[in-house]
Amino acid sequence: MTSRRYTVRVTKDELVFSAGHFITFNGDECERIHGHNWRVAVEVDGPLDENHYVFDFIALRDLTRALVAELDHRMLLPDRNPHIRVGVEGRNVVCRHRDRLWSFPAEECVILPIENTTAERIADHLGDRLRAAIASRGMPFPRAMRVSVEENFGQWATAHWDAEEDGG
Repeated sequence: MTSRRYTVRVTKDELVFSAGHFITFNGDECERIHGHNWRVAVEVDGPLDENHYVFDFIALRDLTRALVAELDHRMLLPDRNPHIRVGVEGRNVVCRHRDRLWSFPAEECVILPIENTTAERIADHLGDRLRAAIASRGMPFPRAMRVSVEENFGQWATAHWDAEEDGG
């Protein structure tokens, strides 16, 4: 008997956000500020439900779109990077790396609970938020999920979760 696996994938023009960032690399080097038109794709695996689908495409799109909208036209900053200090000073977010200092209007920033604003960590952050959104709405949890972020044409990073590996 063959076993069937089912996957639903959502990636749409509305799952794109424009945002600035900079990362540290080679230890404690820090690149210049720049931006991307990031694209997000989400895949979920699981059995078919009573409606014969894995997950509602529209619900998955809408949940993802809401998370993507929070990042659109913002400066993305990491709060767990050991080489970049990020803090709020008055109405601004101030970042420091060695002798460099940046100041951004707070309402134009998103401080992410990640170590570096790489595509990998942004994908992981979006996946964590998406899993929490699914759980908070009492929706059936997928067997596996992949969130991919394209930071530049043809350059994708993907974070994977598997319920069986997570003990779920």
